[in-house]
Amino acid sequence: LGMAPVYMAFLRFMGDENDARNYSYSLEVGANGRKLIWEGTPRSVRDSHRKVRDSHDGLIIQRNMALFFSGGDRKELKLRVTGRIWKEQNQENGVCIPNICS
Repeated sequence: LGMAPVYMAFLRFMGDENDARNYSYSLEVGANGRKLIWEGTPRSVRDSHRKVRDSHDGLIIQRNMALFFSGGDRKELKLRVTGRIWKEQNQENGVCIPNICS
């Protein structure tokens, strides 16, 4: 993003964009009592990482924050990113409820 180094995580769905819209996901990174959470719809595997990067459609962590989450002497990058994905299920009344998958 510009000249500043950043780290980015996102989920790609093995299918087309229409199928990917049936799912949601979340990614979380954190340490030292802090956390960042990203929730979104997976991108189709047919989308390039450049397209995802340029649209800022993912968990974006600036370098100084990544080093903070890494702890220690702030020189070594050790990020733990956890995530989950679920399929949205439509109810008869049109309300979506999450179906958690692991």
